[in-house]
Amino acid sequence: MKLGCFVLCMMFCVPAGVRAQDVTYNFARDTNFSQYKTFKWVDIPGAASPNQIVDKDIKQSIENQLASKGLAKSDDDAQLYIGYQVSISQEKSITAFNSGGNWGYGPGWGRGYGYGSPSMSTATTSTINIGTLVLDMYDPAKKDLVWRGEASKALSPSKDPNKNRSKIDKAMAKLLKNYPPQSKQ
Repeated sequence: MKLGCFVLCMMFCVPAGVRAQDVTYNFARDTNFSQYKTFKWVDIPGAASPNQIVDKDIKQSIENQLASKGLAKSDDDAQLYIGYQVSISQEKSITAFNSGGNWGYGPGWGRGYGYGSPSMSTATTSTINIGTLVLDMYDPAKKDLVWRGEASKALSPSKDPNKNRSKIDKAMAKLLKNYPPQSKQ
C-alpha cells in the first residue's frame, strides 16, 4: 500500500516541463500536396502573434521543416500560402509532498493519526503558461484551407532563449512530421 501511495504522490510531483507537446493536424483529402513546390508567408487577420524575436524563430523553424520536405520560400507567385497564430493559456499545477508518517489506511486515517507517526502534507500551486501554435496552409488558386496543424506546449517562456528556440524546433518537427499527408483516394 505504501508503494502505491508513493507512486501516486510522485505522479503529482513531476515537473510541468516534462509534459510532452501535443500535435494534431487535418487536411483536405481532395488535395494533391505533391503539386506544391513554393510557399509564401501571409498574415491571418485578427490573429495573435508573438514579439518579433519569437516570430522570427517560429518562421525560421517552419521554413527549415518545409525546406526538408521540398518546399521553397517565394515572395512572388507561391503555390501555397502559410500563416500562423499563437495562443497562450494558463493552467494550474499542484505539487504535493508528505513529510513522512502514515501512508497507509487505518483508524483515524486522514486526521493525522493512526498507524505510525503523524505526518504533515503540504501542497503548492503554480501557474504554467501553455503556448499553442496553429499553422494554416491555403491554396491561393482555390482560395481554400488545405492543411491545418496545431502544436500545444510549443511556446513556454524560459530564461534561456536557446531552450525556447529548441522547444519551437521540436514542436514544428513533430507537427510537420507527416507533411505532406498521404490521402487515400
